[in-house]
Amino acid sequence: MSTPESKVKARCVDIIKKYKAYYFFPAQNGYGRAGVPDIIVCFRGMFLGVECKAGFNKPTALQEREMAEIQKAGGSAMVVREDTIELLEQWFLERK
Repeated sequence: MSTPESKVKARCVDIIKKYKAYYFFPAQNGYGRAGVPDIIVCFRGMFLGVECKAGFNKPTALQEREMAEIQKAGGSAMVVREDTIELLEQWFLERK
């Protein structure tokens, strides 16, 4: 059974594949780093962390901190919901 968040992830993957970017889903077991975005993307040498949320859900404080660290290191990070999926498309368009 797919969840609303898994539907957002699937739409993100469709966009990522459209631009032929490298991506992966970090391990969510006890060996991974907590708070890491749902999807890690590399496109033309640029790093992007994508945190997927359903409805009006917001990132946790830990997720917010990890996204801030990504940006501090020169990468990009964003939260994508059903109603903001165009942000991901726009990120790719700005880097073509």
